[in-house]
Amino acid sequence: MSRRFFGTDGIRGRVGEYPITPEFCLRLGWAAGKVFARRSAIDQDSEPHILIGKDTRISGYMLESVLESGLVSAGVSVSLMGPMPTPAVAYLTRTLRADAGIVISASHNPYYDNGIKFFDAEGNKLPDELELEIERELDSEMVCVDSNRLGRANRINDAAGRYIEYCKATVGRNFRLSGMNIVVDCAHGATYHVAPQVLEELDAQVSVIGADPDGFNINDGCGSTSPEALIREVVSCGADLGIALDGDGDRLIMVDGDGTVVDGDQLVYAIACHRRASGTLSGGVVGTLMSNFGLELALTDAGIDFHRANVGDRYVLEALRQRGWYLGGESSGHIICLDLTTTGDAIVAALQVLQAMQDGDRTLGEVVSGMRKLPQTLKNVRVSAPTERAGAADVLAAVNDHVTALAGRGRILIRPSGTEPVVRVMVEGDSADEVDAIAAELVAVVGSKDV
Repeated sequence: MSRRFFGTDGIRGRVGEYPITPEFCLRLGWAAGKVFARRSAIDQDSEPHILIGKDTRISGYMLESVLESGLVSAGVSVSLMGPMPTPAVAYLTRTLRADAGIVISASHNPYYDNGIKFFDAEGNKLPDELELEIERELDSEMVCVDSNRLGRANRINDAAGRYIEYCKATVGRNFRLSGMNIVVDCAHGATYHVAPQVLEELDAQVSVIGADPDGFNINDGCGSTSPEALIREVVSCGADLGIALDGDGDRLIMVDGDGTVVDGDQLVYAIACHRRASGTLSGGVVGTLMSNFGLELALTDAGIDFHRANVGDRYVLEALRQRGWYLGGESSGHIICLDLTTTGDAIVAALQVLQAMQDGDRTLGEVVSGMRKLPQTLKNVRVSAPTERAGAADVLAAVNDHVTALAGRGRILIRPSGTEPVVRVMVEGDSADEVDAIAAELVAVVGSKDV
């Protein structure tokens, strides 16, 4: 059975358009409440309990209230956390012994989008079968439990403090950032009140931008998807480095003191090499089909195994669990340290990079210097049937010809988008001119026979 509403990262869309509407999310809260209440009754003799956190979008107030109503009407008690990073909700769901956690966020998207993400009792994203069970419950008649079985609602006032202490505990007791000048860009999102405090309590001198959310400015020209403001601030104030987070705090991009952007692939490389040197890597590294070929080459040179998963942090996590490995990530900055957290956590990942710098007495640029990013071109070709076109014989023949010509110097990936009617054409190689020429030819082939 295929999922109707859940994608790779929960349910997401434009606010006011189905399914991100008050009516649907009320039913979603009720359906999820029914499912988790049933499971709670099987596993333990206690009242079911679910946490709700959100980012700083204006629509979060609306969605929070209807989800709360739906859950309470299904007999589930709710604890509200207000604006909190996605990984904080995963962590607190686990440590507060809740049955599930819900995050209201559309991550790096603009304010007019929003979404609903779920975590299970262990802080993991829901397995397919549980998402399908919630979807099946959505088709049932919505019936409120008796008044004596209604859930209650309360607010967790110390959620931020708990998460800040957790983040600090992911590095050694003697770890200090004394004398380091760091600029942090919180994307006007859910980390605005926690990320600066974590760094300050570790003795860094912190300058903060993107920490004045108004409900509309989340990810707007700031954060990990738009690091230009961070670059300017780092260079103008002579900082050692900059840290850019996204709206819900699960993506990390960093900027060296000279203004050079360091992406997720490079950060994963830095963490992997430091962990290998300290004996804490435990296996290899998981990337995705979109990870730069330079990461694969650099890890191979360092004697570190590398595996590519499908695009999406849930697939990175799945591959890590299958292999018993701890470290994985995406170019976008989703970095998972599975021995420390159950999901991508930008603050935790940043601390891992800072520890690699400190232990080696090196700058950010120096800890990533062993990896050379290869030139990469990504083009979208709009077609009516992306899956069929991506696997067409003429497309595969053209790809094979160029793969043979590249002979280990690069990589080609042709894949249908899962969210729009396009085929994505990605080419990497050691020559930018050659990469552009191959991409142009493949784009022409993919688009030549569409109807």
